[in-house]
Amino acid sequence: MKSIEAKYLKPEFNIIDIRDRNLYLKGHIFNAQNIDMKVLLEIPDRYISKDKTYYIYCTSGYKSKRCTNMLSILGYDVVNVIDGYEGFIK
Repeated sequence: MKSIEAKYLKPEFNIIDIRDRNLYLKGHIFNAQNIDMKVLLEIPDRYISKDKTYYIYCTSGYKSKRCTNMLSILGYDVVNVIDGYEGFIK
């Protein structure tokens, strides 16, 4: 599985915040799109395509690791942000 630390993210990356909307509104990584993890896993092709790379984060990296594992199995090019939003705000 591919992974990256939050400090290495760039604004031009396709970044997805899988936290709930309230946490996203309190603060998020630049240019991140908010898609709840449950929704993203139920209908991924509605939000992401297999010909692009996506960087996925949650609060600390635990849920995003599970999410990226599942999406990888489905054939999506996803990268787990191992330290999540907490790593970004440090």
